[in-house]
Amino acid sequence: MNDPLPLSPLFTPTSQRPLLGIAVLVVEDSRFASDALRMMCVRSGARIRRADSLSAARRHLKTYMPSVVIVDLGLPDGSGTDLIEELAQAAPRVDVLLATSGDDFSEDTAMAAGADGFLTKPLAGLAQFQSEILSRLPQERQLKGPRALPTDVVDPDPVALRDDLLHASDTLSTYPDDKAVVDYVAQFLSSIAHSARDEDLLGAVKSVGVTHHSDGQLSQNVATLSDLLKSRLQEPVVI
Repeated sequence: MNDPLPLSPLFTPTSQRPLLGIAVLVVEDSRFASDALRMMCVRSGARIRRADSLSAARRHLKTYMPSVVIVDLGLPDGSGTDLIEELAQAAPRVDVLLATSGDDFSEDTAMAAGADGFLTKPLAGLAQFQSEILSRLPQERQLKGPRALPTDVVDPDPVALRDDLLHASDTLSTYPDDKAVVDYVAQFLSSIAHSARDEDLLGAVKSVGVTHHSDGQLSQNVATLSDLLKSRLQEPVVI
């Protein structure tokens, strides 16, 4: 089912809600990153649905075609570039296909796969988010006339961040010697560390990545990362 065109005033974009009438599918396994995108969509007037894996996204897309799809490149069951390639070649094609990641070097890969644009984590703010979508929408779906750019900075739910850290900690504790699992947790936490601007966590994640192929310090660095996660989880959540 395709996302309907805004044929009534109820779905006509306004300067305050320039994405009114637009449906966005976010393919993202991090609750923290998803919450940031959810808040941006809500403030922009867009409807949002979330899939936390490639398989969930594909099931969703069998029956429902959004106007905009935002795909994280690191997902639990594969690379987001695979889904981007599929959607870029599909007919009909979604209006706007964006990739997102905390790793700048991923942009070239995403664009080569067929993405229309790239959102670097952490997202700069509401104005950039809206512009990335609005500039790529078909002319008939764009806001008519000038609009003031919002200055809002979105602060995602700290409880969602805690849930992500708990998921990563439990996974590492259960599979500390499984290199495929360690790879996934490392990229998952790298994305979260960028979004949360947590330099200590990012450094610990990078240490795991550097030693991944040498094996020499991998176990020790995984243990260090696990200890840091436990420390973060003991900190009180400020709501």
